[in-house]
Amino acid sequence: MIKKEYFTLPGAKGRAMLMDLTYDSRHKTAPLVIFAHGFKGFKDWGTHNLVANYFAQNGYRFLKFNFSHNGTTPDNPIDFADLIAFSDNTFSIELDDLKAVIDFACNGSAIPRADGVYLIGHSMGGGISIIKTAEDKRVKKLVSMASLATFYNLWPKAAEEQWRLQGILYMLNSRTNQQMPLKSTLLDDMHRNPGRLDILAKAATITQPWLIVHGDEDKTVPLSHAEDLKKAQPKAELSIIKNGDHTFGGTHPYAANTLPAQLHDFCDRAINFFNK
Repeated sequence: MIKKEYFTLPGAKGRAMLMDLTYDSRHKTAPLVIFAHGFKGFKDWGTHNLVANYFAQNGYRFLKFNFSHNGTTPDNPIDFADLIAFSDNTFSIELDDLKAVIDFACNGSAIPRADGVYLIGHSMGGGISIIKTAEDKRVKKLVSMASLATFYNLWPKAAEEQWRLQGILYMLNSRTNQQMPLKSTLLDDMHRNPGRLDILAKAATITQPWLIVHGDEDKTVPLSHAEDLKKAQPKAELSIIKNGDHTFGGTHPYAANTLPAQLHDFCDRAINFFNK
Protein backbone atom coordinates (compact mmCIF):
# COMPACT_ATOMS: atom_id res chain seq x y z
CA MET A 1 0.00 0.00 0.00
CA ILE A 2 1.27 3.46 -0.90
CA LYS A 3 1.46 5.71 2.16
CA LYS A 4 2.41 9.32 2.78
CA GLU A 5 3.84 10.82 5.96
CA TYR A 6 4.29 14.53 6.69
CA PHE A 7 7.11 16.23 8.57
CA THR A 8 8.13 19.78 9.44
CA LEU A 9 11.83 20.56 9.57
CA PRO A 10 13.61 23.78 10.60
CA GLY A 11 15.16 25.35 7.53
CA ALA A 12 17.44 28.33 7.01
CA LYS A 13 16.98 31.16 9.54
CA GLY A 14 14.65 28.90 11.51
CA ARG A 15 11.85 28.98 8.95
CA ALA A 16 9.85 25.78 8.80
CA MET A 17 10.00 23.47 5.79
CA LEU A 18 7.02 21.20 5.17
CA MET A 19 7.98 17.78 3.77
CA ASP A 20 6.24 14.60 2.77
CA LEU A 21 7.53 11.08 2.27
CA THR A 22 5.70 8.74 -0.11
CA TYR A 23 6.52 5.03 0.09
CA ASP A 24 5.21 1.50 -0.24
CA SER A 25 4.43 0.20 3.27
CA ARG A 26 6.01 -3.12 2.28
CA HIS A 27 9.34 -1.41 1.59
CA LYS A 28 9.94 1.05 4.42
CA THR A 29 13.72 1.01 3.90
CA ALA A 30 13.65 1.35 0.11
CA PRO A 31 16.25 3.65 -1.53
CA LEU A 32 15.36 7.28 -0.93
CA VAL A 33 14.93 9.97 -3.59
CA ILE A 34 14.87 13.64 -2.60
CA PHE A 35 13.09 16.03 -4.97
CA ALA A 36 14.00 19.74 -5.08
CA HIS A 37 11.40 22.00 -6.72
CA GLY A 38 12.12 24.98 -8.94
CA PHE A 39 11.69 28.75 -8.87
CA LYS A 40 8.14 29.84 -7.98
CA GLY A 41 7.48 26.16 -7.30
CA PHE A 42 6.44 24.08 -4.31
CA LYS A 43 6.33 20.41 -3.36
CA ASP A 44 2.63 19.94 -4.19
CA TRP A 45 2.72 21.72 -7.53
CA GLY A 46 0.73 20.11 -10.32
CA THR A 47 2.03 16.63 -11.05
CA HIS A 48 4.56 16.28 -8.21
CA ASN A 49 2.33 14.00 -6.10
CA LEU A 50 1.70 11.70 -9.07
CA VAL A 51 5.46 11.50 -9.60
CA ALA A 52 5.97 10.63 -5.92
CA ASN A 53 3.38 7.84 -6.15
CA TYR A 54 4.96 6.47 -9.33
CA PHE A 55 8.40 6.26 -7.72
CA ALA A 56 6.91 4.57 -4.64
CA GLN A 57 5.17 2.02 -6.88
CA ASN A 58 8.53 1.32 -8.49
CA GLY A 59 10.51 0.61 -5.34
CA TYR A 60 11.63 3.99 -3.99
CA ARG A 61 10.86 6.27 -1.09
CA PHE A 62 10.20 9.76 -2.43
CA LEU A 63 10.83 12.78 -0.19
CA LYS A 64 9.80 16.23 -1.38
CA PHE A 65 9.86 19.48 0.52
CA ASN A 66 9.21 23.19 0.31
CA PHE A 67 12.34 25.32 0.48
CA SER A 68 12.14 27.49 3.59
CA HIS A 69 11.94 30.77 1.65
CA ASN A 70 9.87 29.68 -1.37
CA GLY A 71 6.93 31.84 -0.27
CA THR A 72 4.66 29.09 1.03
CA THR A 73 4.06 28.28 4.70
CA PRO A 74 3.12 25.07 6.54
CA ASP A 75 -0.41 26.47 6.88
CA ASN A 76 -0.54 27.54 3.20
CA PRO A 77 1.60 24.96 1.40
CA ILE A 78 0.27 25.67 -2.11
CA ASP A 79 -0.10 29.48 -1.93
CA PHE A 80 2.56 32.17 -1.95
CA ALA A 81 1.32 33.61 1.33
CA ASP A 82 4.70 34.80 2.64
CA LEU A 83 6.24 37.11 0.06
CA ILE A 84 8.54 38.58 2.71
CA ALA A 85 10.23 35.20 3.01
CA PHE A 86 10.31 34.89 -0.78
CA SER A 87 12.01 38.27 -1.07
CA ASP A 88 14.72 37.19 1.39
CA ASN A 89 15.59 33.99 -0.46
CA THR A 90 19.10 33.32 -1.76
CA PHE A 91 20.78 30.35 -3.39
CA SER A 92 22.96 29.84 -0.32
CA ILE A 93 19.78 29.58 1.77
CA GLU A 94 18.46 26.88 -0.57
CA LEU A 95 21.74 24.97 -0.31
CA ASP A 96 21.45 25.11 3.48
CA ASP A 97 17.87 23.86 3.22
CA LEU A 98 18.84 20.94 1.01
CA LYS A 99 21.64 19.98 3.40
CA ALA A 100 19.11 19.93 6.25
CA VAL A 101 16.84 17.62 4.24
CA ILE A 102 19.73 15.26 3.44
CA ASP A 103 20.69 15.29 7.13
CA PHE A 104 17.08 14.37 8.00
CA ALA A 105 17.08 11.49 5.52
CA CYS A 106 20.42 10.11 6.65
CA ASN A 107 20.28 10.47 10.44
CA GLY A 108 17.37 8.08 11.01
CA SER A 109 15.75 10.25 13.68
CA ALA A 110 12.21 10.22 12.20
CA ILE A 111 12.34 7.80 9.27
CA PRO A 112 14.40 4.66 8.56
CA ARG A 113 17.93 5.91 7.89
CA ALA A 114 19.06 6.20 4.29
CA ASP A 115 22.63 5.19 3.49
CA GLY A 116 22.99 8.02 1.05
CA VAL A 117 20.31 9.52 -1.18
CA TYR A 118 19.40 10.06 -4.79
CA LEU A 119 18.60 13.61 -5.89
CA ILE A 120 16.20 14.94 -8.50
CA GLY A 121 16.24 18.71 -9.01
CA HIS A 122 13.90 20.60 -11.32
CA SER A 123 14.91 23.87 -13.01
CA MET A 124 16.40 26.12 -10.31
CA GLY A 125 16.24 23.15 -7.96
CA GLY A 126 18.37 21.38 -10.54
CA GLY A 127 21.09 23.98 -10.19
CA ILE A 128 20.92 23.71 -6.40
CA SER A 129 21.09 19.91 -6.66
CA ILE A 130 24.10 20.02 -8.97
CA ILE A 131 26.02 22.17 -6.50
CA LYS A 132 24.99 20.03 -3.53
CA THR A 133 25.96 16.81 -5.35
CA ALA A 134 29.43 18.27 -5.94
CA GLU A 135 29.68 19.16 -2.25
CA ASP A 136 28.11 16.16 -0.53
CA LYS A 137 29.14 12.56 -1.15
CA ARG A 138 26.00 11.31 0.61
CA VAL A 139 24.36 12.02 -2.75
CA LYS A 140 24.88 8.74 -4.60
CA LYS A 141 23.23 9.65 -7.92
CA LEU A 142 21.80 12.82 -9.46
CA VAL A 143 19.06 13.43 -12.01
CA SER A 144 18.77 17.02 -13.17
CA MET A 145 15.34 17.77 -14.64
CA ALA A 146 15.17 20.72 -17.06
CA SER A 147 17.95 22.26 -15.00
CA LEU A 148 19.45 25.64 -15.66
CA ALA A 149 23.20 25.90 -16.13
CA THR A 150 23.43 29.38 -14.60
CA PHE A 151 21.26 31.14 -12.05
CA TYR A 152 21.49 34.28 -14.18
CA ASN A 153 18.90 32.67 -16.47
CA LEU A 154 16.23 33.61 -13.90
CA TRP A 155 16.24 37.35 -14.61
CA PRO A 156 17.22 39.72 -17.43
CA LYS A 157 20.79 40.94 -17.12
CA ALA A 158 19.64 44.47 -18.00
CA ALA A 159 17.52 44.58 -14.83
CA GLU A 160 20.44 44.21 -12.45
CA GLU A 161 21.50 47.88 -12.26
CA GLN A 162 18.02 49.09 -11.38
CA TRP A 163 17.58 46.12 -9.06
CA ARG A 164 20.62 47.21 -7.10
CA LEU A 165 19.56 50.87 -7.02
CA GLN A 166 16.06 50.09 -5.77
CA GLY A 167 17.08 47.14 -3.62
CA ILE A 168 14.24 45.01 -4.97
CA LEU A 169 13.05 43.42 -8.21
CA TYR A 170 9.49 42.29 -8.91
CA MET A 171 8.89 39.22 -11.06
CA LEU A 172 5.40 38.45 -12.31
CA ASN A 173 3.95 35.05 -11.50
CA SER A 174 1.81 34.57 -14.59
CA ARG A 175 -0.22 31.81 -12.91
CA THR A 176 -1.25 33.78 -9.81
CA ASN A 177 -0.74 37.32 -11.19
CA GLN A 178 1.34 38.09 -8.10
CA GLN A 179 4.33 40.40 -8.31
CA MET A 180 7.00 38.30 -6.58
CA PRO A 181 9.64 40.45 -4.84
CA LEU A 182 13.34 39.60 -4.73
CA LYS A 183 15.72 41.71 -2.68
CA SER A 184 19.12 42.56 -4.08
CA THR A 185 20.59 40.40 -1.32
CA LEU A 186 20.15 37.57 -3.84
CA LEU A 187 22.57 39.35 -6.17
CA ASP A 188 24.86 40.03 -3.22
CA ASP A 189 24.89 36.30 -2.50
CA MET A 190 25.97 35.62 -6.08
CA HIS A 191 28.81 38.13 -5.84
CA ARG A 192 29.98 36.95 -2.41
CA ASN A 193 30.04 33.29 -3.46
CA PRO A 194 31.01 33.26 -7.14
CA GLY A 195 32.84 29.94 -6.96
CA ARG A 196 30.24 28.06 -4.95
CA LEU A 197 27.30 29.34 -7.02
CA ASP A 198 28.88 28.71 -10.42
CA ILE A 199 26.77 25.74 -11.56
CA LEU A 200 28.99 24.81 -14.50
CA ALA A 201 32.17 24.94 -12.42
CA LYS A 202 30.57 22.70 -9.81
CA ALA A 203 29.25 20.38 -12.52
CA ALA A 204 32.80 19.80 -13.68
CA THR A 205 33.74 18.40 -10.25
CA ILE A 206 30.88 15.89 -9.88
CA THR A 207 32.08 12.31 -9.58
CA GLN A 208 28.74 10.59 -8.87
CA PRO A 209 26.63 9.13 -11.70
CA TRP A 210 24.51 11.91 -13.21
CA LEU A 211 21.64 11.89 -15.69
CA ILE A 212 20.79 15.19 -17.40
CA VAL A 213 17.20 15.16 -18.72
CA HIS A 214 15.79 18.00 -20.80
CA GLY A 215 12.91 18.55 -23.21
CA ASP A 216 13.62 19.77 -26.72
CA GLU A 217 10.63 22.16 -26.53
CA ASP A 218 11.62 23.84 -23.26
CA LYS A 219 10.98 27.58 -23.66
CA THR A 220 11.80 28.47 -20.04
CA VAL A 221 15.26 26.90 -19.83
CA PRO A 222 16.52 26.20 -23.36
CA LEU A 223 18.06 22.86 -24.28
CA SER A 224 21.41 24.64 -24.60
CA HIS A 225 21.64 24.64 -20.79
CA ALA A 226 21.62 20.83 -20.77
CA GLU A 227 24.22 20.79 -23.52
CA ASP A 228 26.41 23.17 -21.49
CA LEU A 229 26.10 20.92 -18.43
CA LYS A 230 27.11 17.92 -20.52
CA LYS A 231 30.15 19.82 -21.83
CA ALA A 232 31.13 20.74 -18.28
CA GLN A 233 30.85 17.11 -17.13
CA PRO A 234 31.37 14.75 -20.09
CA LYS A 235 30.82 11.67 -17.88
CA ALA A 236 27.20 12.68 -17.28
CA GLU A 237 24.49 11.11 -19.46
CA LEU A 238 22.35 13.50 -21.53
CA SER A 239 18.82 12.32 -22.26
CA ILE A 240 16.53 14.49 -24.41
CA ILE A 241 12.75 14.05 -24.30
CA LYS A 242 11.09 14.72 -27.63
CA ASN A 243 8.37 17.37 -27.46
CA GLY A 244 9.14 17.89 -23.78
CA ASP A 245 8.45 21.33 -22.35
CA HIS A 246 9.81 22.73 -19.07
CA THR A 247 7.48 20.60 -16.92
CA PHE A 248 7.17 17.65 -19.33
CA GLY A 249 3.45 18.22 -19.76
CA GLY A 250 2.65 19.04 -16.14
CA THR A 251 0.45 21.99 -15.21
CA HIS A 252 -0.91 23.53 -12.03
CA PRO A 253 -3.55 22.70 -11.17
CA TYR A 254 -3.48 19.25 -12.76
CA ALA A 255 -6.82 17.45 -12.79
CA ALA A 256 -5.94 14.10 -14.36
CA ASN A 257 -4.91 11.11 -12.25
CA THR A 258 -2.31 9.82 -14.70
CA LEU A 259 1.05 11.24 -15.62
CA PRO A 260 1.43 13.20 -18.88
CA ALA A 261 3.25 11.15 -21.53
CA GLN A 262 6.51 13.12 -21.43
CA LEU A 263 6.59 13.18 -17.63
CA HIS A 264 5.92 9.43 -17.55
CA ASP A 265 8.87 9.07 -19.92
CA PHE A 266 11.02 11.20 -17.59
CA CYS A 267 10.09 9.07 -14.57
CA ASP A 268 10.95 5.85 -16.39
CA ARG A 269 14.31 7.21 -17.50
CA ALA A 270 15.12 8.38 -13.97
CA ILE A 271 14.04 5.09 -12.38
CA ASN A 272 16.04 3.05 -14.91
CA PHE A 273 19.06 5.23 -14.15
CA PHE A 274 18.67 4.76 -10.38
CA ASN A 275 18.18 1.01 -10.87
CA LYS A 276 21.53 0.58 -12.63
